[in-house]
Amino acid sequence: VQKMVRSDKACSGVMFSIDTETGFDKVILITSSWGLGENIVGGHVIPDEYYVFKPTLKTGAFPILKRQLGHKHMKMVYAPPGADEATRNIPCTQQEMETFSLTDPEVLELARYATVIEEHYSEEAGVYRPMDMEWAQDGVSGQLYIVQARPETVMSQELKGGRKTR
Repeated sequence: VQKMVRSDKACSGVMFSIDTETGFDKVILITSSWGLGENIVGGHVIPDEYYVFKPTLKTGAFPILKRQLGHKHMKMVYAPPGADEATRNIPCTQQEMETFSLTDPEVLELARYATVIEEHYSEEAGVYRPMDMEWAQDGVSGQLYIVQARPETVMSQELKGGRKTR
């Protein structure tokens, strides 16, 4: 049974253990927006983006290569009890639109999770296996959760024959 994460009161997103545009496997790409993640998946908002350099993450030095503020004009939240729908989109506040949805320590925590998940599944498969993960932050506790992990399917298809696990 999975815990209900109240990301409607915080943020959520998707992250990849590979650059999905170039196939560069030394970075983790994290996307984030306020509220439930459906608006990111559905392309309704332009999420914040963070690039983390894996080799530097492992050494303990500061690994965030890039932060890009997204266009987060709305967020999906749970509708109040008795409403006709389960969720609804509401406008983001001006402060939410102008603020990154993750702090640097939260970005680093997610990046560490991505690295562990990628290493685990690569070891299980016996070949390098970049991963596509969905995550959510609980707005009550502030805790970050991985809610889904699956092999990344776009860039990994272009990797010819796979590579041995590092």
